[in-house]
Amino acid sequence: MRVFVTGGAGFIGSAVVRHLVLQKGYDVLNVDKLTYAGTLTSLTSVDGNPLYRFLKADICDARAMAEAFESFKPDRVMHLAAESHVDRSITGARDFVETNVLGTFTLLESARAYWQGLDVEAKDAFRFLHVSTDEVYGSLGDDGLFEETTPYDPSSPYSASKAASDHLAKAWQRTYGLPVVVSNCSNNYGPFHFPEKLIPLMILSALEGKPLPVYGNGINIRDWLFVEDHARALDIIAERGRVGETYNVGGRNERRNIDVVMRICSILDGIYPDRSPHGKLVTYVQDRPGHDARYAIDATKLETELGWKAIENFDTGIEKTVRWYLENEWWWAPLRRKYDGNRLGVLNSANVK
Repeated sequence: MRVFVTGGAGFIGSAVVRHLVLQKGYDVLNVDKLTYAGTLTSLTSVDGNPLYRFLKADICDARAMAEAFESFKPDRVMHLAAESHVDRSITGARDFVETNVLGTFTLLESARAYWQGLDVEAKDAFRFLHVSTDEVYGSLGDDGLFEETTPYDPSSPYSASKAASDHLAKAWQRTYGLPVVVSNCSNNYGPFHFPEKLIPLMILSALEGKPLPVYGNGINIRDWLFVEDHARALDIIAERGRVGETYNVGGRNERRNIDVVMRICSILDGIYPDRSPHGKLVTYVQDRPGHDARYAIDATKLETELGWKAIENFDTGIEKTVRWYLENEWWWAPLRRKYDGNRLGVLNSANVK
């Protein structure tokens, strides 16, 4: 099996690459532009492995994508490359439109040209998995879950750009017959998560005794999914998912943001009791514009049709995550120097573009 992975130096992408190479023994080409959130140090465990190769390239570069397809000759594409941080999308939406929308279009066209040149058997076996987010569905009330048939209602520039890319992927399947499958996941967490995101930001800031900024009143709810569980799910969807279908991936671990932060503080209190209580560092800050109230995924279709189950619940996964950051300063310290935890996504007249 030869798998073309885009965004494989990112958080979820690197977990997918490690899973495919180390657990499945697949040949993997990792295509990544290496923007600020992409780091090859997340892939030290596969560096030098004959099954793994890396290409620094932009998915918006049609020539580079065409050449990559023709030289690598993949059986499968797993498309994860994306700008992904909501706060950054608020003040710099152009990058999100260019990468998530135009980049996906370029990749779909390159994949279509390659796929059309395959023989009948190879064409039938080929798959293009487009990896997306539950944020395309908008915000839930107190009840209910996002299902694959939930209407799209994105709130942020990030989620709008991902919604657009989802529609493109589905259209390429319906119009051109390209064998596309789409996945939409809940919030991921785990090792190798860039330090601007909530969980690693809280862990590292707490370690340094810095304030722990919680948006609004902290009651926004997210469904948390351990990244290695997600990587397994994506492999299964790419292998057995039905063409043209969407599969939601969720951990069934709903938590309020403030409860996530306090759980991290509780774990650190147990490890460093002399510094406790870490919860005293929590600081409530002005809410994010367009902040969705609640996300929650119904993963029944994936669980029943394809047989996937999450291994980690939130308590086991967050414990592993905190301890991983404590033991792997070599990975996060250089990134922390580039991003020190200051708040992003604050609107003013000068930074909206």
